Amino acid sequence: MTERKILILTNRVPYPLNDGGNLAMNSMIEGYHRSGWKVYLLSMNTSRHPLSSDTLSGLYQQIHAFEWMNINNDIKKVSVIKNYLFSKEAEHVERFFRKEFEDKIVEVLQDFKPDVIQVESIFLSTYLPAIKANSDAVKVLRMHNIEYHIWHSLTAKTTNSLKKSYYQSLTERLKTFERESWKKYDLILTITERDAFHVRRLEKVMDMIVAPFSLELNNIPARSANERWVGYHIGAMDWIPNRDGMRWFIDEVWPKIHSAIPKFEFYFAGRKMPAEFQELDAPGVFCMNEVESAADFIGDKKILIVPISSAGGIRIKILEAMAAGKVVISSPEGIKGIEVKSGDHYLVARKPEDYVRAIKWCLMNKEKAEEMAQRAKELVSTKYEYRNVTRTVINEIEGILKLRDSSI
Repeated sequence: MTERKILILTNRVPYPLNDGGNLAMNSMIEGYHRSGWKVYLLSMNTSRHPLSSDTLSGLYQQIHAFEWMNINNDIKKVSVIKNYLFSKEAEHVERFFRKEFEDKIVEVLQDFKPDVIQVESIFLSTYLPAIKANSDAVKVLRMHNIEYHIWHSLTAKTTNSLKKSYYQSLTERLKTFERESWKKYDLILTITERDAFHVRRLEKVMDMIVAPFSLELNNIPARSANERWVGYHIGAMDWIPNRDGMRWFIDEVWPKIHSAIPKFEFYFAGRKMPAEFQELDAPGVFCMNEVESAADFIGDKKILIVPISSAGGIRIKILEAMAAGKVVISSPEGIKGIEVKSGDHYLVARKPEDYVRAIKWCLMNKEKAEEMAQRAKELVSTKYEYRNVTRTVINEIEGILKLRDSSI
């Protein structure tokens, strides 16, 4: 078989591997590489998620090539206001377009001549005109979520009239941009069946398959002998759904949990931790800020709590927790995109009282809760194992390439 070459474009360097988006991108990079493909990774090293040159130089040495470009994508109030008043394009989209990055893409296309170009963010679709002008490679979009769904949900929950007006405008702009972008790719990879359904309902696209986030089960830490029946949550706190979910949980849910189960403890961690959480003084709640090792943080804790009320894509931390044999208590929004059943693989919680009831059940029925966690672990090992997902994606791409060859 011909050795395939793929250029993967990312709007941030997929490192460190303690963030859902980074883990999702890394799983695809490793999947192609281990399938014998030449992988060229070109990333933005953004000002919002910067990595030092020393760190960057040590990453992805196993693949064909890894390059990055420093990009300032800070959110500036003046830019946001100007965009809102004078532009029809979403500010998120404008923030990720840089002429120098476009020039670098063109240079790589001309030198590397990839068979496939995979874009790991809808916001990088602004580079498609330059890509199409310089390459006839198969263009693939990896959809981590549907962006405008997230902002639509946040709009509905916002009470501030000025913020609501901005969110509404942003939602409509993102919706227009995403729908137009979808039609320009040869193949779309959605992470969930739900996202695929929405895309098909709105637009006629070239080709699309569901390629869920995948795990290399050998990388899942072994169960700790010191595992405690306490709660935990880990997630990037510069992502609004995580931050709002945690704020709601601490303000509305935790007082009821602590009143009903005084000895139960809850630990949470994540990068970009707001000062309000670091300074929190709530009995039984421990803010660990950004932890050096997510695996070490999770290792001795049994119950993952996901109080997310607006989300997109797939909750990667849930899959990791299930693969590690943890018990998961999640909102319906948090679990969306994962093919599991409440009561069989996890416990669903909507209201504060639901979280209290679920935690009580776990503590009073540890054997049954353990059985539920094991069923979830078995499901993840079969449906979300990275080799199976990568094989599905590559087979689809090979089909497109063969069809092109036969038509020449």
